[in-house]
Amino acid sequence: QVQLAESGGGLVQPGGSLRLSCAASGFSFSSYTMAWYRQAPGKERELVAQITSGGRTTYPDSVKGRFTISRDNAKKTVYLQMNSLKPEDTAIYYCYTNPGMRYWGQGTQVTVSS
Repeated sequence: QVQLAESGGGLVQPGGSLRLSCAASGFSFSSYTMAWYRQAPGKERELVAQITSGGRTTYPDSVKGRFTISRDNAKKTVYLQMNSLKPEDTAIYYCYTNPGMRYWGQGTQVTVSS
């Protein structure tokens, strides 16, 4: 079955960096769009970054220029490099894909605080 396993979250100071990883299994990884979403307390889940099977990327204005999504099809892994982190980036970050059905990972906590 489809499994998405995030890792790499943690506590970082404002201005710092983190790299999240999402290891995927159970579907033809290279054929599908992968995405990262986040959800802060009391807020709706929102798209953070998306990468198509062809490598085209999409970002909202809130993270554009600071976050970079990438994928390694050989490792079946998608990454999210987050730089210049701000306190408002604090959230649980989820990996997402839709190979016919919507699948989410369990999430990884990112806390940006001094």
